[in-house]
Amino acid sequence: MARDSAGAGRYGVCHVTKYRGGDVYLPKQFEVPAGDVAVALSRGGFAHLVTPVPDGGLEVTSLPLLYDADNHALIGHLARPNPQWHYAGDAESVAIIPGVDAYVTPSYYPSKQDGGKTVPTWNYETLTVHGRLRAHDDPEWLLDHVTRLTDRHEACRAQPWRVTDAPERFVRAQLRAIVGIELVISRVVAKAKLSQNRTAPDRAGVVRGLAGGSRPEQETAARMAALGLDRG
Repeated sequence: MARDSAGAGRYGVCHVTKYRGGDVYLPKQFEVPAGDVAVALSRGGFAHLVTPVPDGGLEVTSLPLLYDADNHALIGHLARPNPQWHYAGDAESVAIIPGVDAYVTPSYYPSKQDGGKTVPTWNYETLTVHGRLRAHDDPEWLLDHVTRLTDRHEACRAQPWRVTDAPERFVRAQLRAIVGIELVISRVVAKAKLSQNRTAPDRAGVVRGLAGGSRPEQETAARMAALGLDRG
């Protein structure tokens, strides 16, 4: 599989230029600059973690993940009865972090008036993070993790809830019910399919159309505008 080395390095960014099963199909026009990949990775987010199991199957868990810059890893936790943490080891796991997404109707394209040769599509962003999975059962590691996770998501509240607001014995009991996981990153593939393959007027039409829709559509329009894709 041929790869473009641009953007590789600390973030292990990979631009896939020839598709092979198991990777992300990524046409050149949908590649994401390395700097933007770094920003997206640092945000972490709600992810879908996929881990191979010995019988040839897959374990999948949806969970919030934080980026740990010191160890270049995504960290999270699983319920102790969840078997996925038992499969930490040599096999490569993948965390898929979705971004904005929205259905795009051909009615948004001015080019629809020129022969009608247009079809619907879906615009979206996604971050695919590959790496080896480690499990953490140390109570102090877990306490530090859930504290960081809570602080991140409570930060925007006027009166943030803190882990220390709960009784210590209660917190310790809750920690015994989970196992920490760490995805040590080997490479990251980011894809932004946001009508870059359309003409400028068509892109502008998509932004206008999505801006008047539902919240996910508005968020997609805003993302396209932020990238300058609304200029027709």
